[in-house]
Amino acid sequence: MASWRSLALLVGIPLGVIAAIRQNSLSDYLCMFFSIVGISVPSFILGILLMVLFAGALHWLPTSGWKDWHNWVLPTVALAAYPAAQLARFTRASMLEVIRQDYVRTARAKGLAEQAVVTTHMIKNALIPVVTILGPITAFLLTGSFIIEYLFSIPGTGRLYVQAIGQRDYAMIMGTTLFYAAAVAFMNLLVDVLYTFVDPRIRFR
Repeated sequence: MASWRSLALLVGIPLGVIAAIRQNSLSDYLCMFFSIVGISVPSFILGILLMVLFAGALHWLPTSGWKDWHNWVLPTVALAAYPAAQLARFTRASMLEVIRQDYVRTARAKGLAEQAVVTTHMIKNALIPVVTILGPITAFLLTGSFIIEYLFSIPGTGRLYVQAIGQRDYAMIMGTTLFYAAAVAFMNLLVDVLYTFVDPRIRFR
């Protein structure tokens, strides 16, 4: 289920950037509407709604399995909606703070193109607080994938964990819990390492 991370990053960060650059415009309101809906609707509710719409009503996509990309679409969207919405909100807030900085005004006063100002001076500095929330979002999604995998009949560790609870397989429950705890700890460590690439002022000695 790693594809939801890529989808969340590809959707959430650009939406936040667009919303900040075009503050109080129609684009901003649409991006924030998506963000509010994505945060408010739980992943399993969204998954059920997607199944009803795209599988039950339109018959476009299957509701179970993990054989090809048709099976990946609905669970990936259901899992990626929340982190994409969170990333959009944090990116927008961080971009709005960066836009008002002196070095951005200086870059514009030097005659740099707006695209160069946004990509070189604004986005890189705005990503510092965004990187901070990647660890907690990943931890949330690791637990949220339990229900999604069970809902879409995906043969993953989340579905295995739910089945182990129903069968009272305590060894499997403890082993899976330790596995997820190690994954969350690793993701938090990876976020700390990413700081050195995003912020040049941070160095590990």
